[in-house]
Amino acid sequence: MRHSNSHCNSTRCIVGAVVALSAACAVAATPSSEGQARYEQERARCLSGQSGQAQDTCLKEAVNAREAASKGQLADGDGKLRKNAKERCDVLTGDEKRDCMSRMKGAANSTESGSVKGGGIIRETVTTEPAPPASAASAP
Repeated sequence: MRHSNSHCNSTRCIVGAVVALSAACAVAATPSSEGQARYEQERARCLSGQSGQAQDTCLKEAVNAREAASKGQLADGDGKLRKNAKERCDVLTGDEKRDCMSRMKGAANSTESGSVKGGGIIRETVTTEPAPPASAASAP
């Protein structure tokens, strides 16, 4: 009796291991949301003509990069880019630093133009500030 109970526990362990392995494989096969988001950004750049490459080449490279990233074959280029952007903004203070970081992150109120191939990427943020109220002393 004890022997069959032990056998049952072994079977449960094997089944549990198979289920865990299957779940791990499914997670590994699914592109990360960050990787997918990066692919969507690259694809949009390709379709808008901002990449400086032929569209078909750009789209093919975006797909290849997404696949390589899902397999862990890409270096952390984004991490280096974020670090570089932060270091560029660190020399600024206050609102200028905040605006710089906002531009580097691609905030909704920021625009990007140009290309590396064309000599540089220009990021711009337009901030509208209300005019100061007129003082009572300047009234006639």
